[in-house]
Amino acid sequence: MLIKKLLKKNLIQSINNTITEKNTFDLSQLKINQPIVHFEHGVGRYQGLITITIRNIKTECIMINYAENSKLYVPISYLYLVSKYIGTSEDNAPLHKLGNDIWNKEKIKANKKAYDSAAILLNIYSHRISQKGFSFKKYNDQYKIFCSHFPFKLTFDQNNVINSVLKDMYSPVPMDRLICGDVGFGKTEIAMRASFLATINQKQVVILVPTTLLAQQHFYNFKIRFKSWPTKVMIFSRFQSETECNKIIKNVNSGKTNILIGTHKILLKNLKWKNLGLLIIDEEHKFGVHHKEKIKSIFNNIDVLTLTATPIPRTLNMAFTGMRDLSIISTPPENRKIVKTFVREFNYDLVRKAILKEILRGGQVYYIYNDVNKINSKRIKLKYLIPEAKIKLGHGQLNSKNLELIINDFYYKRFDVLVCTTIIETGIDIPNANTIIIENADHLGLTQLHQLRGRVGRSQNQAYAWLLISSFKNMTRDAKKRIDAISSIKNFSSGFELSNHDLEIRGVGEILGNNQSGHITKIGFSLYMKFLKNAIKNLKQGTQFTFNDMLNNQYPNIELNVSNLLPEYYIQQVNNRLLFYNKISMANSLLELDEIQTELQNKFGNLPKEGMFLIKISKMRLISKKIGIKKIKSNNKEGYIEFSKKNKVNIKILLSEFQKEVNCWKFDSSTRLKFCKNFQDETKRINWILNMLININS
Repeated sequence: MLIKKLLKKNLIQSINNTITEKNTFDLSQLKINQPIVHFEHGVGRYQGLITITIRNIKTECIMINYAENSKLYVPISYLYLVSKYIGTSEDNAPLHKLGNDIWNKEKIKANKKAYDSAAILLNIYSHRISQKGFSFKKYNDQYKIFCSHFPFKLTFDQNNVINSVLKDMYSPVPMDRLICGDVGFGKTEIAMRASFLATINQKQVVILVPTTLLAQQHFYNFKIRFKSWPTKVMIFSRFQSETECNKIIKNVNSGKTNILIGTHKILLKNLKWKNLGLLIIDEEHKFGVHHKEKIKSIFNNIDVLTLTATPIPRTLNMAFTGMRDLSIISTPPENRKIVKTFVREFNYDLVRKAILKEILRGGQVYYIYNDVNKINSKRIKLKYLIPEAKIKLGHGQLNSKNLELIINDFYYKRFDVLVCTTIIETGIDIPNANTIIIENADHLGLTQLHQLRGRVGRSQNQAYAWLLISSFKNMTRDAKKRIDAISSIKNFSSGFELSNHDLEIRGVGEILGNNQSGHITKIGFSLYMKFLKNAIKNLKQGTQFTFNDMLNNQYPNIELNVSNLLPEYYIQQVNNRLLFYNKISMANSLLELDEIQTELQNKFGNLPKEGMFLIKISKMRLISKKIGIKKIKSNNKEGYIEFSKKNKVNIKILLSEFQKEVNCWKFDSSTRLKFCKNFQDETKRINWILNMLININS
């Protein structure tokens, strides 16, 4: 009965999405001595790209250094066996010995742990989808009117995510969807549309946020958006007096409050909801374990939507503790400019110039100084340094009402510079503030820096982030890695890239917990995710799947005795070659490979013969894996095809291929098919084999 439940389409899709999303890595980012994992040989260190010539056949290889200075050369056609090592810091990565059995033992242990984790995940998820929830009605006309008041054009990702959320809410199974999207990528609009659907169905909505300022921000935004509808939006935080809180509790209990936005204070009060239907959690990782347990106990069996700009690997912790549907917003809003980031040693002349430049163009500035005991002295110093600027102070120890007034004044452009602590890390959305200066940036975490930088650049104006360091010489090694990581990202959706940096710097132990991560540290995060995905797949299907099965479930071996690479004269830059080798290795369809070929030709000109062979052999590998071919070997006179015992070849189509050239084919055994044919040149031979594979795959 359990397996039948687990075969439900939404469960299968959700688990696959959660485990596979952003789980590949870009080989073009590899650096010399960086730890990487080879599936069959373990953890070693990348030593660069090298071309090897054997019997006039050129092959480009990744060179990996292992323990005791032994070396492994991995042909680029086998890059699918290589993954990035993420588990502990680069310096402490465990190097394995070539030919040693320890690596296989560690893989077997990790694979067993993956099955244990998979069983827990599937049980949790099957329990959730068996619960009866509320099936929201569509109310299409009213919903369209509400959406029409959104002043911006939805991005492709936003539209897809909204459709997924609506589909969840229409279903009688309680929604539990996690939405990951970078800072300012439009998660709030999704929350608003979900809230509208809930309230039009006469259901109450509670929005739980980690900070008072974020609660205040959402309250203002929701009030404006719902002003044309009979929807009562209220806020519950430390900004409210005891009298106001009692009134809110009464309105919630009676159903007069439709949407309640608040901090963890909501969890501390005995609220009795009249008809609660939707819980929205913003930045869940900011809540402690106690609060999360409270959330689970209070808000049981209703639709749950979680929003996060936190880099992806933290969300994998949720995959270990409970299963959720996952949606990703990876594209920015239209006309959004990337925040220009500068790293400098601290000096007041630079601070004065940066602030004056912003306020002279009519903008405002955040000045982050995260020492509450000295922050007023910093404000006084800046006031003396820049008499032209109006400067105010904001931090968590201020009186609630005073802090609220300061944030309001900043929003309405009544002063120029807000000197504050990291209290503004989440929740402040002030489009006119487009410069942020972070003093002692090396003392802050990578996620904090990313969130703080996301406070600017929320309009069409160019935004600037200044990361100021008191002394480059005295900076710790980890701090340097954090600063290098945040300043090196120059594209949108940087949260996804920073997630990898965060794991590399801190290790999976700190992020996922040491109890869960010991086995991951030994084999690397990427490989463990492959094990987990395989375990889930086989538990769903009720099949027995041994570790040897996984070893044999790789791409087939294709030996055609031709050079197949992107020559150095064609693409001179090593990391550019690696980028395209990686794309070719990760391609999942013949169409994808055709698109890569077109991209290569557009950027570098017509593909040389070796490059064309690389694409065609990659196509052979994809088709062979799909239909169950283990090996293809050939020279210009003969060759053979070896099938797996559980192949998916259509015998009728295969026989029709035989009839085209009857004298060419012969079975060596029940699984091995030999062919003899004199080919005039390599190109004709490669084309003949590829066309034959395409035909038997049709």
